[in-house]
Amino acid sequence: MRTVELMLDVTDAVGLNRPIAIAATVTLPELADLGSNPIVCFAKPGGGYARGYYTIDLPGPGRGSSQAQWHASRGWIFIALDPLGVGDSTSVPEHFMDYGSAQVTSAAHEAEGQILALLAKGELAADFPAVEEAVVIGIGQSAGGCYTIAQQGRFHAYDGIAVLGYSALQTVVPARPGRPPLHGPWIPRAYALDAGVVTNAAMLAQLPVMMGTPDAYEDMAWAFHWDDMDPDVVREDIEDSPARHGNPPPWASATSPGMIAYALAPGGFQAEAAAITSPVLVAVGERDVIPDPRGEIRSYLSSNSVDFFVCPRMAHMHNFASTRELFWNRISAWADWVRIAKGL
Repeated sequence: MRTVELMLDVTDAVGLNRPIAIAATVTLPELADLGSNPIVCFAKPGGGYARGYYTIDLPGPGRGSSQAQWHASRGWIFIALDPLGVGDSTSVPEHFMDYGSAQVTSAAHEAEGQILALLAKGELAADFPAVEEAVVIGIGQSAGGCYTIAQQGRFHAYDGIAVLGYSALQTVVPARPGRPPLHGPWIPRAYALDAGVVTNAAMLAQLPVMMGTPDAYEDMAWAFHWDDMDPDVVREDIEDSPARHGNPPPWASATSPGMIAYALAPGGFQAEAAAITSPVLVAVGERDVIPDPRGEIRSYLSSNSVDFFVCPRMAHMHNFASTRELFWNRISAWADWVRIAKGL
């Protein structure tokens, strides 16, 4: 098993009149594990996180392998990307608001197309064979699920998508029992981020704490991590997120694209979700940010295959959980179904 680090020029596809690049880490399987028509998985992290969420063996009770390594050991080609405005990809604070859904999805789609072309020509890595016919899936955790929905609804380039801990209907961060859930601003996509339009301003004014503020730490910790997590790791992960006191851990990103600000509004990306025709997996933790998990199936009106899974003893940040391997197994089993649906 080996990794290849890529920095992909997507300037022309994004059209912002300045250089734009997307960072990606490709985890390749051993040749003995690489079957015909392998799974090629493009994975996007959530808000405040970078591609290390998938490529690092994250601290917690389930340690032993990163998600990328786990899938690659089973023959997958696993590509973790930093979306536009995240991690090592182009991120210019003064242009934060330029990185809307059109730019974020165009950048990722172009970068992924370049990677698939390298694979098809056998030029991705030395001594790695050409992969011309693959099962191409997209997965995304939290806001990464939003990015994946938006990209698939626009380009329809994946054979299937797995939406992990994101609601196409409404994302709500649960709080500890007896406390009201956490909310952020609802900004309709019709308005620029600097227009000051927040449709739920009256509701936010009545909440004791608002998502992302220091006073919300205990509730955010409860929603993001299961009770068996080391409190020091929890604090390192989410205190002062996304800046994390200027010292983000290697799985984190201090920056996000402007697109993420629209991801909390109810139904903000419903049009894209409803347009998806490929198989979909909706997978969440037992404690997650989806208020009506089983209702998510209704979001994907054009798909004739929507799978559903709730992973026990898992909170929103799935890859830290003790049950993460069960979660990965469910994704793997669903990907096998996508292969069957594609006819390979």
